[in-house]
Amino acid sequence: MPEARKHTGGCHCGKVRYEVTADIGQVVSCNCSICQKRGFLWAFTDPQQFKLLSGEDELAEYQFYRKVLHHRFCKTCGVQAFARGKAPSGKEMVAINVRCLDDVDVGALTLAPFDGKSL
Repeated sequence: MPEARKHTGGCHCGKVRYEVTADIGQVVSCNCSICQKRGFLWAFTDPQQFKLLSGEDELAEYQFYRKVLHHRFCKTCGVQAFARGKAPSGKEMVAINVRCLDDVDVGALTLAPFDGKSL
């Protein structure tokens, strides 16, 4: 049974910090061009479960393809710790790069492959 827990995370230099309540029992490993090149592993949550603690002014944005995700990254270190956007259902969501969470052992995660390359 999935279990949502509170986590903290952020970018490499520490200017961007957040807390999020999310289930990371299974995370998405997408093979699209950006996820593959950057090594993203994603967990998704409702915007109400995400709180940016610091760094709003330190964030830049990148969008591509369908432009439904706002890939936010730190202007200083370049790390993308999260994205905001819409799920395929049209519902607002936040995508968390679980590699940027403070308390996560990436080797212990269950990966769910997603074929974003074929979209």
